[in-house]
Formats: sequence, structure tokens, C-alpha cells
Amino acid sequence: MFDLKINALTHAEFLKEYWQKQPLLIKGGFTDFEDPIEPEELAGLAMEEDIESRLITNHDDKWESYHGPFEDFSQLTETNSTLLVQAVDHWHPVAAELLEPFRFIPNWRIDDLMISYSTPGGGVGPHLDQYDVFIIQGEGKRHWRVGLPDSSLKEFAQNKSLLQVEQFNAIIDEVLEPGDILYIPPGCPHEGYAVENALNYSVGFRAPDTKDFLSNFADYLIDNELGKTRYSDKTLTLRESSGELKNEEVEKIQSLMLNAIQDKAVIKRWLGNYLSQPKHDMDLLPLDEPISSNELANYISSQVINRTGGVRTFYQMFENSILLSVNSETFSLPINMLDATKLLTDLTYFEANEIIPSVSCLEFAEMLTKLINEGYYFIQQEE
Repeated sequence: MFDLKINALTHAEFLKEYWQKQPLLIKGGFTDFEDPIEPEELAGLAMEEDIESRLITNHDDKWESYHGPFEDFSQLTETNSTLLVQAVDHWHPVAAELLEPFRFIPNWRIDDLMISYSTPGGGVGPHLDQYDVFIIQGEGKRHWRVGLPDSSLKEFAQNKSLLQVEQFNAIIDEVLEPGDILYIPPGCPHEGYAVENALNYSVGFRAPDTKDFLSNFADYLIDNELGKTRYSDKTLTLRESSGELKNEEVEKIQSLMLNAIQDKAVIKRWLGNYLSQPKHDMDLLPLDEPISSNELANYISSQVINRTGGVRTFYQMFENSILLSVNSETFSLPINMLDATKLLTDLTYFEANEIIPSVSCLEFAEMLTKLINEGYYFIQQEE
């Protein structure tokens, strides 16, 4: 539905020259772009309790931020206001298709699709993001300024939920029209203000920091009763000062911690669990009458299998097996199920007949049955 053209660059050239290196203005990235959602639909999503939304206004240099769900939109004034809705791909299948052209970036890195609607002058002010983002211009026009990373720039809070940065030198200063796209790497200051009523689509990417990884890994060890090796010191000798923690003891403790991290099997299972966890609620529709793995082949035969919007899935390779992760659940599959696994992870929909031969594998059949029963994948009859 959306055919991405990154100027005259191939995907490989873009990754080599721009990804996490410098911002890029992509004029006409989507030719003849048509918005997949109407502003009224976006407002309807912002009224739902399970969907994260914000409304930001800037009148007379006074910034205000309101959190949804919203019962009315009296704060969405004719100028200087912006409505933002997070993870729209979880709830709006047509809008979710905007993520597909960007899947030359690995699945586990893609976060979600945020959509904003702004009235003239509306925006969130100059700010920094610590993750990559593609911003697609929908209806209307928006004036964008983007700079290069500058460690001297100071951040400050306009209010408790709106962090901004001081003014910066811009290397991109353009008015975007429908179909134009901005790529902004982490740490690049940027600001955008609507010139007229405008829709914008932000494809964001996950970038956990070290403490996020370590904290979650520690939780995983606790939950799975791992990491139980205790500190020991059988070679302890008498020392002059009982108050000293010696360097060799520090190294021993460090080694104890590193041993847990260096277990590749544990690390892969933890990453499968952690990196496939959705950050937002989802619109899952479990089957009213669950099927059994024996019924799977007949149930999916001659139909189309779809992946529900927002489902996070990827796989990892072991020497003789595959570890498939779907929304924090992991499944161990035989190595000969690789092609079938790629269908589930690389495509958002495919003809069920492509996967029918794999259903003869008990582990695969039980896994796919569970995912369909729980609503992560669903079937759609071919027209």
C-alpha cells in the first residue's frame, strides 16, 4: 500500500550513510500519499481508556500538557494545539500498514506508530529523542527544523510531562508536504510546528539503555530461579585490615555477575522474552471456541493468516533449533521450521497454504494453534 523511496538511496546505502549518523529529509518519500486515518478517527481513539494519548497546547508561550482518555476536545483549539495518540498500529489495521515499508530495520527494533493532529502553530516544542524516528507528513503542512547532536544543549521541563531543549542550529529547515518524510537519529534536536491543520505519523524505534537491560535481566533471573551461584572465598587468608574490600574480591564478584550474562542460552531466552514485550495494550480477539492442534490444518486451509497489529515477533538461531518469540512468549522449534518461522515473523499476512506443510510438525502446530487461539494471528478468507 505504501511504497517508500528514500531519495535515490537503496536501503543498504541509507543504513550505511545515514542510520544513526545524520538526519535526512526525504522529499516525496511516499508518492501520492493518502492518509490511512481521519482526524475524527484519531480523536475517537484518544477517547479510549486503553489507548495512551496526550493533548499539548502552547498559548502565549505557556505550555500545557493533558493526558487522555478525553471526554471532549475543548482544549484542541483552532491554533497552537496538538493531539498525540500512541501505538495506533495496535488498534487501526490500515494505519498499521505504514510500518511495513520500514521493516528493512529488524522487527525487534521497531517500537510503534504514533500519530499526531495539530492545528496551526501546534507542536511539542524543541526537544531531543534518544531513539531513531521517521516522521511522515500527512495532510496539511508542517515546518520542521532539525540539528546535529550537541552535548552543550540544555534540556529543561516546561511542565512535569514536557521536556524541551534550548534553541539550536538547524541543518534541515523545511516545510514538509504530504508524503515527505524526515529521518531523525537519536540525540538530534528537532522541532516542528503545523503551518495548517496537519497529520503526522511517527515510526519510532526501541533503544533500551544499559540499566534497562540489566534491570530486566535481573528480574528474569529472579523469576526463573537462575543466578543462584553464591559468592565463596575458600582461599581467604588473614589480612591486616578487616575493613578493606580487596581488588581481587571485586574482580571475583564481577566475574560472578559476568558468568550469568555469558550464558548464551539464558541470554537468548531472556532477550526473546524482554524484546518481544509490547509496551502498550493491544486489540486482541481470542477465538470464542478455541481450536485444537488436530483441527489446525482444516481451520486455516485455503485462507489468509494475518498478524494482529502491534504483535512483536522475531526469532533467534541455535545450532539445532530456533527460538521464536511472540509478545514475550518463546517457543523452541526444530531447525527445519525456519522457512515457516520466517513467514510468521517477516510478513504481516500470507496464504495459509504456504504454511500447511509445517503443521505436520507437532511443536509448530501446537505453537501456531496457541497463537491463533489467543488472537495474535487470525485467519481471513481469500476473496
